[in-house]
Amino acid sequence: MTKALVKTGLSVLSAGILSQAVSAAPLMTEGDLKVGMEISYPPFESYDGDKVVGFDPEISALLAEKMGATASFHDTKFTGLILGLGANKFDAVISGMYITEDRLKKADAIPYGLTGASILVMKDSEVKPQTAEDLCGVNVGLQQGTAWVSQLQSLSTDYCEANGKEPVEIQEFPTAPEVSQALMSRNVEAQLEIAGAAKMFVERTRGRLEISSPELVYPQTLGMYVKQGNTEMKEALEKALEEIKADGSYAALIEKYELTPVE
Repeated sequence: MTKALVKTGLSVLSAGILSQAVSAAPLMTEGDLKVGMEISYPPFESYDGDKVVGFDPEISALLAEKMGATASFHDTKFTGLILGLGANKFDAVISGMYITEDRLKKADAIPYGLTGASILVMKDSEVKPQTAEDLCGVNVGLQQGTAWVSQLQSLSTDYCEANGKEPVEIQEFPTAPEVSQALMSRNVEAQLEIAGAAKMFVERTRGRLEISSPELVYPQTLGMYVKQGNTEMKEALEKALEEIKADGSYAALIEKYELTPVE
């Protein structure tokens, strides 16, 4: 065998080994990126028949492909998602979840989009808050476990009561659709909801609900979460995210769902 052939053979072998190393992600099950999400939160994730659709499943599929895997989706209550990571139920949580200090004490996060909340009201309601400060004295419904619970509690104490206004009345519900149902049943006066989901709820209720806030409320960064200390998984997702940014698929998805990209 000539030196050239030996060199070529070694190059091919090295390339094959390198390719396997790149595609081999540190997944709990080989070839399967297990993603935890609460599948009742359009447009981020919801069921269309038996199919899971929305921004999060779509970006999960793109990331999984870059990692040499396919994505599977594990429907879990929002409040149990971070706990599920710690219990090794999934590789990552990608579920329209903000990055907050409290969550970072329990899991590691990778920014993947920017958004904020909108205030939803009944179209014929006399109560039409435009800003968070307008929620003083308003009975507000929101999903249990969201970052807005503590933010509204702080607003109520530090702004409303401090300025002689009525406190914000906060009611928590297990899921976002249940909050919307409470709003349409007039059990709450307003709903604080992530902007994309708020727009979807307006469309699905055929205009019975409307968005009363002209600007985003509490703008924040969306994060995909991995188990705390799982550096391999975090780096694999970060690399995959950079690759979908480079090939344009990330930008197309962000535009489709009217979000703001992260650099």
